Amino acid sequence: MVNRERILNEFMELVSIDSETGHEEQISEVLKEKFGALGLQVQEDDSKERTGHGSGNLIVTWEAEQAEHAPKLLFTCHMDTVTPGKGVKPELGEDGYIRSDGTTILGADDKAGLAALLESIRVVQENNLPHGQIQFVITAGEESGLVGSRALQPDLLDADFGFALDSNGEVGSVAVSAPTQARIQMVIHGRSAHAGVNPEDGISAIQVAAKSIAAMKLGRIDKETTANIGKFQGGGPTNIVCDYVQIDAEARSIVQEKVEQQISNMREALETTVREYGAKSEFRSEIIYPAYSYNEHDEVVQLAKRAIEAAGLKLSLFTSGGGSDANVFNGLGIPTVNLAVGYENIHTTKERIHADNLVKAATIVLSLFQETQH
Repeated sequence: MVNRERILNEFMELVSIDSETGHEEQISEVLKEKFGALGLQVQEDDSKERTGHGSGNLIVTWEAEQAEHAPKLLFTCHMDTVTPGKGVKPELGEDGYIRSDGTTILGADDKAGLAALLESIRVVQENNLPHGQIQFVITAGEESGLVGSRALQPDLLDADFGFALDSNGEVGSVAVSAPTQARIQMVIHGRSAHAGVNPEDGISAIQVAAKSIAAMKLGRIDKETTANIGKFQGGGPTNIVCDYVQIDAEARSIVQEKVEQQISNMREALETTVREYGAKSEFRSEIIYPAYSYNEHDEVVQLAKRAIEAAGLKLSLFTSGGGSDANVFNGLGIPTVNLAVGYENIHTTKERIHADNLVKAATIVLSLFQETQH
C-alpha cells in the first residue's frame, strides 16, 4: 500500500531543505503546510522563545476516525539536522542507496522518519482506514541536546503510547532502553605566579585538573554506565603558572542511582585533589534527560512487536547508548520507544539510507495505526 515513488520523492524534497539545528524556520514552514494540506490540526508551540531556535515544536493532531476508543498514539521525529547540512543534493544510486554528493550530510536523520509519517497518513486517507487519535510531535533542536522536546509544554500532549522514529539500525529494531545523561562542569581555581622566578608560590590549575581526572574512573564504568571528559580548557603563556581550568564532562546510565553515584565519585575525586593542592573548585551537574527501560512484556513493546511482525519484518530489541526525544517523552509520562529507521553513517558526509528502508519504516507506522484497533 505504500507508494514507493511518492515516499522517495518526498524524502528527496525534505532533505533538500536546509535545516541545520538552530535554523529550522524553512523546514518548519514546509511541514506545517504539508500536515495542514492533509487536513490535520497543526500547532507550533512557543518553545523557540526559550531555545532561540528557528522554530518551535510542531504538535499535529489527527482526530480519530471509525476507531474512537482505540489507544491514543504519539509519533515523534525531529526537523533539524547536524552540520554540514546546507545545500544537500541527494542522489539515488544503482545499489538502491540514497546519499548526498559527499560534501554534506544526507539528513536521513531524521527526515526519513518524517517521510514515513507523511506517507502513512496519505495511505490511510486514500484507503479510508480506521484509526484512533494520533499526535505527531515534530521537534526542533534535537541535535542541539534535545532542547526542543525539553522545552515542550506537557499539557499539549495527549497520548497513551509513543514511538520515536529516530534510530539507526535495521528496520524492525526497537530501542527499549536508553540512558539518562548528566551534564557536568568542573572549574578549578589555582594561583598564578611567575613560572621561572617563583613557581612554588603558584598553584597550577592544570596540574590539579590533570590529577583530578586521573583519579576518576571514566569510559565504560559497567554495562549500564559510562562517563567521559569532553573538554579541558585553560592556560596561557608558559611563563605563568595557570590559575584557571574548566572541564566539561558527562555521565550516563540506564539506572538513575548509578548515574548519581558516578557524579558523586567524580565530585569526590575533584574535591579531594583540590584540597591536597590547596586550590579551590566549583562543581555543577544537571540531569538533562531521564532514562527509560522496558522489556518485551511491557505494553508499548508488545504493540511495536505486533506491528513489526504484521509488516513482515523481524523484531529486534536493543539498548541504546544515546539519548533521544524518546527519553524526554518518557519523562513526561508517555511510554515511548525508539524505532530504527535504517539510516547509516549518521552525522557524517557518508550518511546513507536504502530506499527499501523508507518503505519499510512507513509500513511499520501503518501497522501501528492498525494494531491499536485489535
